[in-house]
Amino acid sequence: MIQTIIKKGKVFPEAVPAPLVSKGALLIKVVNSCISAGTEISGVQDSGKSLIKRALEQPKNVRKVIDMVRSDGIANAYAKVKGKIESETVTGYSISGVVIAVGEGSQLFQIGDHVAAAGAGLANHAEYVDVPENLVMKMPQGMDFKPASTVALGGIALQGVRRADLRLGDMAVVVGAGVLGLLTIQMLKLSGVQTAAVDINDERLSIAQDMGAALIINPAMENVVDAIRNWTGEHGTDAVIFTATTGRSEPLSQSFQMCRRKGRVVLVGVVGMEIKREDMFQKELDFLISTSYGPGRYDRKYEEKGCDYPLAYVRWTENRNMTEYLRLVHKGSLRLDKLINAVYPIERVTEAFEALQRAQNKPLMVLLDYGTVDTDRLWDYRDHKRKILLSTLPVAKDVVNVALVGAGAFATGIHLPNIKKLAKKFRLHCVISRTGHKAKTVAQQYQACYATTDYQDALKDPEVDLILICTRHDSHAELAAQAIQAGKHVFVEKPLATSQEGLNAVNAFYADGIHNKPVLFTGFNRRFSIYAQEIKKHTDKRINPLFVHYRMNAGYMPLDEWVHEDGGRIVGEACHIIDLMTFLTGSSIKCISVDNLVPVNDKYSSVDNKVITLAYQEGSVATIHYFAVGNREYPKENMEVHFDGKSIVLDDYISLKGYGVRLNQIHTNASQKGHLEELERLYETLKGTNANWPIELWDMTQTTEAALMIMEFS
Repeated sequence: MIQTIIKKGKVFPEAVPAPLVSKGALLIKVVNSCISAGTEISGVQDSGKSLIKRALEQPKNVRKVIDMVRSDGIANAYAKVKGKIESETVTGYSISGVVIAVGEGSQLFQIGDHVAAAGAGLANHAEYVDVPENLVMKMPQGMDFKPASTVALGGIALQGVRRADLRLGDMAVVVGAGVLGLLTIQMLKLSGVQTAAVDINDERLSIAQDMGAALIINPAMENVVDAIRNWTGEHGTDAVIFTATTGRSEPLSQSFQMCRRKGRVVLVGVVGMEIKREDMFQKELDFLISTSYGPGRYDRKYEEKGCDYPLAYVRWTENRNMTEYLRLVHKGSLRLDKLINAVYPIERVTEAFEALQRAQNKPLMVLLDYGTVDTDRLWDYRDHKRKILLSTLPVAKDVVNVALVGAGAFATGIHLPNIKKLAKKFRLHCVISRTGHKAKTVAQQYQACYATTDYQDALKDPEVDLILICTRHDSHAELAAQAIQAGKHVFVEKPLATSQEGLNAVNAFYADGIHNKPVLFTGFNRRFSIYAQEIKKHTDKRINPLFVHYRMNAGYMPLDEWVHEDGGRIVGEACHIIDLMTFLTGSSIKCISVDNLVPVNDKYSSVDNKVITLAYQEGSVATIHYFAVGNREYPKENMEVHFDGKSIVLDDYISLKGYGVRLNQIHTNASQKGHLEELERLYETLKGTNANWPIELWDMTQTTEAALMIMEFS
């Protein structure tokens, strides 16, 4: 499919793999999409800025880079930042089209529905989009796709009006007569609110007047505050809705000055935020922020999980706002005839964006067109191209050919650079990702043969030797089970499974043994680090059992983050440490005990603040302190191993110190946790130079079951 891409200040169409439909989502064949003259054009301009200019404008990100240098080293940090700066990005957040597939769990839509959809990173400028149900709205019967594609902008304007909370007969000022401002003016008129429009563009002011503004003001020609004071009989306006985009703070100060006592300013657009106390204090003004389309925006449970808010308690959610906008446009209550200035076919998207960046005769709103949808061929659209070939070179037979599933930050920041380092042993053959653009970008960067959004392409590919699974935790077991059943070796990132059912499905394949079956490896990398290997040399010579203490200062993560789902951080991260303890003891676990922190408020949780004690059959005892209440400046991981009058201390995989035992002196500038070494060890098994799996099946199973059991103590 064709999708709009931004890179280094340029916009262009590119062929990428088309998406599949996700759970709780809808696959939409796009007919029209609307370009945002504010947000999207700013994104294009920002992408063309140099690294130095970005650093000066975003000092917070400089601190992040400094922290990255400390943890990953200069070379790795530079590579990550360079990759981020030079990467391509997708754009768009407002479309209309026809539903061609309904995801599992979606109950409100059916194939053939005419819909509009919103959401950055979801409702992109692309021929096909996969959008969660709560961000999709049914179009009124008979509505044209072009005006419907402006739904996101309509939702933004309507939420700003709702935040202003104006009544019949009230007076309001709209600063900025762009698309959002002109929609806002019309909505206020429908509500019986007298409205003044402020803009430096006389042509746009003329449109504002035509659409219902009782007063138009060009601040370049007259004093805007005096004009509003005169218009309101010296009282001031009830509210100002700020829809313009500027980096200056003066327009915000003027907005406060235009208000009456107890009035309010609602920020919908962008403005400099140097607020003067004297502008607000004496009149006791309210300053409100309007968040995009309305309640539900940026709430993962609402947008991604489909958890709607009860209408009786939240009358206007983002979905209900945008649905109402569609109704008003279709009814003719809101006019778009003077707002939509041009429609370009998707193939001419470069021209469309250039038009919006012109100094003169800049259009208000530009749409992209993807062609009409033949309703008799809806099922045919589902067979759209999901695989993009990038290379026709012969596939190397002397290396392990890898299919990467999930091209997120961990895969691209850790595994793929390591695969590149081990080019004589591994080669990236293909990339599978939910988003086709991401799959293609990563595949091109690492010279893979193809990119796809369909997992079955890799499972059916006879050239694929190893499936590397780096998706969200909840999908690991299912993807791994499918791969081994297809005869593929599997490297699945931890955790192996997030439920006993998922683990059982994987283990069922090996019920009669592992002989002549695909290798299964879980990415418990700590045991392969040079530090763990050095410790193991000495603990294997012990006379008595081990006493091990491990501390993981995991860091606070808000409780609505995805890492707390599907087993949470214990199943998803503490499993590393459980595996390491078993590696050092070489024994099975006899019993587990758990104590939880009991927070006094809702910031912290017992689920990621635990003391875990593992007692092993051979007599060793290991305690794990996993907590989120520590300070991020304190090193993340520390381990003490005590035995036979000897002690070994591991400091964050940077250094190792022995007491009463002579160790090889190891020190690294950045944490070395075994990610490269685990690949090398897996290679030995896959190529037959080591008959044993890197981690035995019983061991991976024990670690997973222990983590699941620990979570039951929460």
